[in-house]
Amino acid sequence: MDKTYAELRRAVETTELVDAHAHNIVALDSTVPFLSCFSEASGKALSFVPSTLNFKRSLRDIAELYGSESSLQGVQEYRSSSGIEKISNMCFKAAGISTLLIDDGFMLEKMLSIEQHSDIVPFVGRILRIEHLAEEILDEGIRNGKSWTLDTFTDSFIGRLKSYAVTVGTKDVAKVVGLKSIAAYRSGLEINTNITRKEAEEGLAEVLLAGNPVRIINKNLIDYIFVHSLEVALLFDWPIQIHTGFGDKDLDLRQANPLHLRNLLEDDRFLDCRIVLLHASYPFSREASYLASIYTQVYLDFGLAVPKLSVHGMISSVKELLELAPLKKVMFSTDGCAFPETFYLGAKRAREVVFSVLRDACNEGDLSIPEALEAVTDIFAENAKMFYKINNAVKSRIPRHVSDTLAKLDNHVKQEFNSTLQDVVLVRVIWVDASGQHRCRVVPQKRFDNFVKENGLGLTCAAMGLTSAMDCPADGTNLTGTGEIRLIPDLSTRCRIPWVMQEEMVLADMHSKPGQVWEYCPRETLRRVSKVLKEEFNLLHAEAGNGQFEIALRYTTCTNAADNLIYAREVIRAVARKHGLLATFVPKYTLDDIGSGSHVHISLSQNGQNVFAASDGASRHGMSRTGEEFMAGVLHHLPSLLAFTAPIPNSYDRIQPNTWSGAYLCWGKENREAPLRTACPPGVADGIVSNFEIKAFDGCANPHLALAAIIASGIDGLRNHLSLPDPIDENPDILRDKLQRLPVSLAESVKALVNDFALESLLGEKLLVAIKGIRKAEIEYYSQNKDAYKKLIHQY
Repeated sequence: MDKTYAELRRAVETTELVDAHAHNIVALDSTVPFLSCFSEASGKALSFVPSTLNFKRSLRDIAELYGSESSLQGVQEYRSSSGIEKISNMCFKAAGISTLLIDDGFMLEKMLSIEQHSDIVPFVGRILRIEHLAEEILDEGIRNGKSWTLDTFTDSFIGRLKSYAVTVGTKDVAKVVGLKSIAAYRSGLEINTNITRKEAEEGLAEVLLAGNPVRIINKNLIDYIFVHSLEVALLFDWPIQIHTGFGDKDLDLRQANPLHLRNLLEDDRFLDCRIVLLHASYPFSREASYLASIYTQVYLDFGLAVPKLSVHGMISSVKELLELAPLKKVMFSTDGCAFPETFYLGAKRAREVVFSVLRDACNEGDLSIPEALEAVTDIFAENAKMFYKINNAVKSRIPRHVSDTLAKLDNHVKQEFNSTLQDVVLVRVIWVDASGQHRCRVVPQKRFDNFVKENGLGLTCAAMGLTSAMDCPADGTNLTGTGEIRLIPDLSTRCRIPWVMQEEMVLADMHSKPGQVWEYCPRETLRRVSKVLKEEFNLLHAEAGNGQFEIALRYTTCTNAADNLIYAREVIRAVARKHGLLATFVPKYTLDDIGSGSHVHISLSQNGQNVFAASDGASRHGMSRTGEEFMAGVLHHLPSLLAFTAPIPNSYDRIQPNTWSGAYLCWGKENREAPLRTACPPGVADGIVSNFEIKAFDGCANPHLALAAIIASGIDGLRNHLSLPDPIDENPDILRDKLQRLPVSLAESVKALVNDFALESLLGEKLLVAIKGIRKAEIEYYSQNKDAYKKLIHQY
């Protein structure tokens, strides 16, 4: 049998390890007791550690590695005489660890920085502990005399989280590759994903009253922090590690069962957020295996359970993980902490346990030898590399089955593969002007990181006064070539360009000077108007397109939706160009053919629940009173809204009767000829409206300004408690004599905007002056140049 499994044993013993969860090593003169190397016990309970199976077994292993006397005193004397650098190198070399992901939120006396660990292993990444970050932020504010509110704390917390997303990972700064929560330690895993603002405010007040240093144990605040962290994690595709199962005595084990996470796992908002259940969830390993088998976003880690248990306990816990969980979802870690020896012991035991478990699986017919060999590299390295997106950063031995595959690739594919390893050379800084055109400035990556990301790029004030016809400011905008603003990159939007591997792109805000937002900034306008609804509502944006090709973008908050639409346009245009084609979002590029829109779906949510919809089927239109008032505001302001959502003369060639574009001032239930259509999609109770669609929105609109105008209209409807007229359930064109026609030209919508004082007060007087000036210039130019619209296909 030993000969049969010789190849499996060789693979287990030689595969370089990705340690996906660990903590900092401490200096030799730290007061952290060395006995904690062998147990989760603390205080007086440590006196019993030498009588545990783990201690006796592990002490012999350490003494054998060091060549010291096999006693606690002998090992400690060797440690003291050798120094931390020597024993660290010995332990990590023997462990075969090539990559280390460190949660440095577990604070220990005289612990080494994450950067110091990079002298020990080739690649070190950082796992950001969210509760520690929140406590750190609150403590800093208190020391500086800051008076915390929930809003100021939330802004600081989210801002700090986002700032870590742009860390490249160098000798001086470790790259953040994921988040971590210890909610299990503080308040348990039954996370309330619909925590109310009032509950969070009361939780923050309680925590602050407890004094400094801050320790967050209030469940409401912990859940609030957790939910906001997930929202940021989704933005950057960060996974989140969650402590589950056993730990030290601060833990209530009853609340650490991962089954408590079901409410979180079922929340539609976070279905794409990847979650790692740490420590094999011991003693709930079977429960963890079940969750990983039925929830696509759940992955497993077996650190801490190996090597803290007996040999039987280690083997049984890993076997229980594999009873249901896919092999592609199980990852190794040491949970090494404080002492280099914990990393060595974790790796040594993991290799022994994984070999035993996979050998038994082969004996029992669950796996073939080739399948077991693949499982070795997956569990020890490949799963974590893919999961934490560290493939390009880790320069470790490529497993044989991977190298064999690469050897078969043709030269073209090899070049594509190798190109992903090349460094970024250029960064595109993107903004969208008031005429809806995508603009960008390109800077070298080194200059971007060394200067631009903090100081921005200079840009003439005239940039927000340009029309689609000329690159000079329109008369009447009050914007000229005199004066300069700053394009400040929003680093949370920075991403690699998949079709140009050596370039990145990032969206930018407009500041009059760094730190001071310019009043003409489209992204800030949308944020500012959205903030009016912040305490009660979030907007959602779903579909784009009713033309040659239809693409639906997943709903998200309004600011993210606008950003996503900009990037979607960039991707579509670039892919088309790559294949020698031209993709355009022009509303009506051929006047005798069907046009293309960029439809928007709007809903309202409060604490994750749809509040646009009625609570039962007894409502007047299937929507709540709040939903009706908001939608009534949009309908009321629709003629002037078109100046934002249909911003060029060509837009009105699309908005015609009998083309499903919405030509009359009305609304309807599932009526695709109405400009506003309420929707009751599959899965929604009959008669209940989940959202409404705005059809009079096209691809020439600046999405931030257009959504801001829509939200402002809805706010006005809420403030004035507007009601909807009766819906139109037939083709509105049949009732043309009874219905008001929407503006048939840009000139008519601008005229409506001039008289719309509610929008002016919400969006800002100066911005509206510029918008009106640009639109009037568009009207004049295209009225004098009838065929000029044909050039728009290259601009939009």
